[in-house]
Amino acid sequence: MEESVESSKLWCGAAAAMASLGGWRGRKAAAAGLTALTMAELISNGLCKQLADRPRPPKEWFPHDEVDDRPDSSSFPSGHTAAAVAFTAAVTPTWPAAGAACAVPAAVVALERVQSGAHYPSDVATGAAIGLASAWLTGCALHLITRDWLSA
Repeated sequence: MEESVESSKLWCGAAAAMASLGGWRGRKAAAAGLTALTMAELISNGLCKQLADRPRPPKEWFPHDEVDDRPDSSSFPSGHTAAAVAFTAAVTPTWPAAGAACAVPAAVVALERVQSGAHYPSDVATGAAIGLASAWLTGCALHLITRDWLSA
């Protein structure tokens, strides 16, 4: 659970900024981003990590002390990457400029997960796929909800 909270701090801050500065569009983008992030974390951390139980990459592969601070949970998939990609991909359709601004830190998160020794590249790639799927499902759900709400 601690890993889930840690991977959400940046994106919750971004959502707060969007909601407070972006008017209606910012609030809609923030809601979509947080919904997709929550779904991605439930899938990656709540389901996949429990099923996979993959060990982290060997410490000997990394010549830095940062490798000592990695989580004890399963390496597969990267929940941080899933959250970052889900938030960014869900925000982008509503507010493309905000999505573009989120893309850089999302990419940095993904790269850092491999560089720090917390994940294999395949863990990060799978996390990204979970994030994209979560954003897509969130977009479909929001479209259905708003379509039904507006037609009522």
